[in-house]
Amino acid sequence: MPADAVPMTEEGREVLLREASELEKRRPAIRRAIEEARDKGDLRENADYHASREELGMLEARIAQINGLLATAVLVKSSPPPTDAVVLGATVTLRRLKDGQELERTIVGAGQADTASGRILATSPLAKAVLGARAGQRVLAELPVGPTEFEILSIRY
Repeated sequence: MPADAVPMTEEGREVLLREASELEKRRPAIRRAIEEARDKGDLRENADYHASREELGMLEARIAQINGLLATAVLVKSSPPPTDAVVLGATVTLRRLKDGQELERTIVGAGQADTASGRILATSPLAKAVLGARAGQRVLAELPVGPTEFEILSIRY
């Protein structure tokens, strides 16, 4: 897989395509709001104009981000593999060796990440450390807080 490739399941691709479509449908309304605000006169003190321009900028940035993800996506199957190693779609229970804290993370592709529910991107530092490893193995993850060692307690699909 190329270094800039983003692993993505068909489900994740569909989520991103739907989001991009919804965002694109909002463009005309925002552009109308900008035109209406512009017609009100002095743009320097026109809060509606500036708010609408900012909203359009954020919308365009998100659409560009989604298009970038889709352009570099490598579709992978989300069915359980015939292996006992960690792959995309696996839910992994880990123990941080430093303090014994256990955590559970599901390795997902672009468009499916939700850190609050434990779904992390396959390109994240923790996922990179566990991908290909097996239950019972120790892995070293280069996390933002520094190198952190984990033991893989279990893997399920």
